[in-house]
This record gives sequence, C-alpha cells and structure tokens, in this order.
Amino acid sequence: MGRREMREHIFKLLFLSEFNQAEEMPEQISLYFDGMEDLNPTEQAYMEDKYRKVREHLEEIDGILNKNSTGWKTSRMSKVDLNLLRLAVYEMKYDQDVPVKVAINEAVEISKIFGGDDSSSFINGVLGKVAREAL
Repeated sequence: MGRREMREHIFKLLFLSEFNQAEEMPEQISLYFDGMEDLNPTEQAYMEDKYRKVREHLEEIDGILNKNSTGWKTSRMSKVDLNLLRLAVYEMKYDQDVPVKVAINEAVEISKIFGGDDSSSFINGVLGKVAREAL
C-alpha cells in the first residue's frame, strides 16, 4: 500500500472520529480495518499510530488552523476539509519524514477526491499560510 493510500485511510479514521465518542473509537478502528483485505500488519500499525498522534496534538493543531484560516474557525469548516488540514498540519509540524510540500500536496490531492468544489483551493491556501508562518 502506498503512502497516499495510507493517508487516505488515516484521514477516514479522523473523519470517523467526528461522529463517534472517543471510547467507541477503538472498536470503530478495529471494524474499519477488519473490512480491508490484504492489509499488512505493519501498515495497519503505522496508520493507527499516526491517527493516534494526530488526535494527541489536536488542540495545538486546531489552534494553528484557527490562527491561519482567516474568517474560518475549525468549528465552521467542513469535516472533510478540517480533518485533511489536521493530518497535513500534523505531518508538517511533527513528522520529520514528510517534507512540508509533500504534506500540502497530498492534502490538496486527497481533497479533490473527498472534498467539495472549493476544498482543494481552501486547503492549499490555509496550508500555504501555515507553512509561511514558521511552525
């Protein structure tokens, strides 16, 4: 499984967490991965780990997003855009293995699949501003 596909799954888990209580998520994650054929245990562990790390830094990530999204607070953003932004900001700030440009590009490309008509330009604009503001 490629990195983009794993990012899509991490995004889907983050999105799923918007509609479930925190105590329900371990079971929801297990159900999510049970439905995947040919899932490598190493890949599953990587995705679960990154999902957990994004959730651990959520308050700080949302603060960065609120500071850099003029006129749009996280409470008003679409859940798709918000969770793609959260994943990208996590990668930009905490994941040394992911170059900033890659994190931005991946979020924009995934938004073209799951987001609305304006999602890719919105995400690109917010992440560009985040990148310019030395994280």
